[in-house]
Amino acid sequence: MDAHLLRPVLAEGIGTALLLIAVIGSGIMASTLSTGDDGLQLLEAALATGAGLAALIMAFGPTSGAHFNPAVSLADQLLNRTGWSRTGLYMAAQVLGGAIGVAIANVMFELPIISIATNDRGGLGRVVGEAVATYGLVAVIFLMVRASASIASIGVAVGAFIAGAHFFTSSTSFANPAVTIARTLSDSYGGIAPANVGAFILAQVVGALLAVGTVALLAPRHEIE
Repeated sequence: MDAHLLRPVLAEGIGTALLLIAVIGSGIMASTLSTGDDGLQLLEAALATGAGLAALIMAFGPTSGAHFNPAVSLADQLLNRTGWSRTGLYMAAQVLGGAIGVAIANVMFELPIISIATNDRGGLGRVVGEAVATYGLVAVIFLMVRASASIASIGVAVGAFIAGAHFFTSSTSFANPAVTIARTLSDSYGGIAPANVGAFILAQVVGALLAVGTVALLAPRHEIE
């Protein structure tokens, strides 16, 4: 790996690990503290995940861009031509970091370090929800980037979108292939059964590509250069 890539790739891995700790940890805590109240559990997990993601974007953004998401890295490559080697390294770091983050969250709550999730999230409605969630996430990020928004404002907007999308999408907004893969490794509130992963990731890729087209249409590069 080129020396100039080491820091951003490491930042992507660490940031994604921390994101998954927030996702899985908040889900376990919410299900423990609010047993039997599904709405309150979802609210608690949404607020913790959204707030954590906003803070991570602000902290890691200057180093790597704070993608923490292969769909975002793919969109960045298509819109900004950042280089396929960089994109591939980012994606690998995100997937590995996500798995490590889930393992840490499991250990924190005294669960098996790895336990395959059994939470069934199948169905066409949830798949469509993932496409919508990923489309919205990628569109929000890159429309703000092309409007020269600050990292802090992007962090707040992305955190707010993800927190809200927990409620307005049928899938509770994974919107991230690395997160989807990692969440198979915790048989807890935030888990997803491995059988559902392929459809989720396909929907996420479709959503991201549609968002790339939208950004290219609404904010062409020639108008901002």
